[in-house]
Amino acid sequence: MTVESTAARKPRRSSGTKRATGKTAAAAQAAEPQLVQLLTPEGDRVEDPEFAPYVADISADDLRGLYRDMVLTRRFDAEATALQRQGELGLWASLLGQEAAQIGSGRALRDDDYVFPTYREHGVAWCRGVDPTNLLGMFRGVNHGGWDPNTNNFHLYTIVIGSQTLHATGYAMGIAKDGADSAVIAYFGDGASSQGDVNEAFTFSAVYNAPVVFFCQNNQWAISEPTERQTRVPLYQRAAGFGFPGIRVDGNDVLACLAVTRWALERARRGEGPTLVEAFTYRMGAHTTSDDPTRYRRDEEREAWEAKDPIARVKAYLLASGGADEEFFASLESESETLGKRVREVVRAMPDPDGMSMFENVYADGHALVDEERAEFAAYLASFEEGH
Repeated sequence: MTVESTAARKPRRSSGTKRATGKTAAAAQAAEPQLVQLLTPEGDRVEDPEFAPYVADISADDLRGLYRDMVLTRRFDAEATALQRQGELGLWASLLGQEAAQIGSGRALRDDDYVFPTYREHGVAWCRGVDPTNLLGMFRGVNHGGWDPNTNNFHLYTIVIGSQTLHATGYAMGIAKDGADSAVIAYFGDGASSQGDVNEAFTFSAVYNAPVVFFCQNNQWAISEPTERQTRVPLYQRAAGFGFPGIRVDGNDVLACLAVTRWALERARRGEGPTLVEAFTYRMGAHTTSDDPTRYRRDEEREAWEAKDPIARVKAYLLASGGADEEFFASLESESETLGKRVREVVRAMPDPDGMSMFENVYADGHALVDEERAEFAAYLASFEEGH
C-alpha cells in the first residue's frame, strides 16, 4: 500500500508545470484530480486567481483567530480523548488532523446559515458558539447530548451514518420556498458517501436546486476501510452524475477550506443549487476510542500526513510573515490549558440523570404502555431501597 497513491495531493495549480492539451489534458485530468490549495505544508502561500479572492479580506488578526480556533479545538479534543481513557467518557470520536477542514468551513458560514453535523464536528460546533462541554454529556452517558439547535443554527450530533444529509436537504428546500437567502451545510465522511441516504440527498438537492453544501471530510479511512475500496473515482467527481459541481480542496489548509466553502455557499445563496466539497484530509487518530488503527494502517502513512499538519503550516506562515510572535503562542498555550482544566472539571461534575426521566417526553400525550413501564420500573427501583 502506498502512502499517497495519486497526484491528488498536488496543488490545484503548480508553477513551472506545463499544461497538457487535447486528449492528453483530459487523460491527465482524470488521472490527477485537481486540489485547491492556498497554503502549502511548509507554510508558503500558493497563488490561485480563482479562489484567493475569497480570502483576500483575511488579515493577520483573522489568521491568528483561525490558528487559535484550531489549537483550542485540538486541545479540547485531546482532553476528551484523555477523559475517555480515564473512564470518564464511554466513547469519543476524535477530530485530530481535521481541524483545518472544520474551522475553515465553519468560519465561512453566516449566522443565519444552518449546520447539520455528524458526531465528529467539534471544530464546527466551536465556530458556531456551542459550549464544547455540551458535546460531552452524550459521550458520558448522562444526557442525550442536547442543546437548542436553533440558538446557534447547529443541529444535534447525528450518530446514524449519513442521515443528516437528508435532513439538511429538506431544510434547504424549505428555506428556499420561504425565500430566504441563507444556506445549509451538511457534514459527512468518506464512508458515509457510500450510504443510500447521502445519494438520495444528492438526488433531491439537485432536482429541487436546494441551497445546500455537502461537505465531505475524506479522512481516507471509513473505520478500517480505505477510500480506494469505497470508490473507483475521486469522491468529488460523483457530484457530476447528479448534476451539480464537485470540488476537492486540501483539507489540511484552513485558508483553502475557508475560500472553497465561501464559494460554495455563495453559489447556494444565489440560487445555483448544491455543491459537493471534498476536503482531502487525514484522520490522525482512531475512528473512535474503541478502534485500534494500528491493525489496519501503517505508521509510514501517518508519518507522511503528520508532515502536512494543519496547525503547523499556519504557525510557520505566521512566523515567516511576521503575523505572530512567541508571546502570542505562549498566551495561546496558557489559554488552551485553561480550557482543558475547565473541560475536566465540568465533565466530572456532570450529575447522573434521574432513572425515571427516560419515560418523559416519549409521547406528546400520555400513553398506556409507557405508564405501565414507568410503574414497573419504579417498583423495581423501590425494591432495592427495601433491601430485596
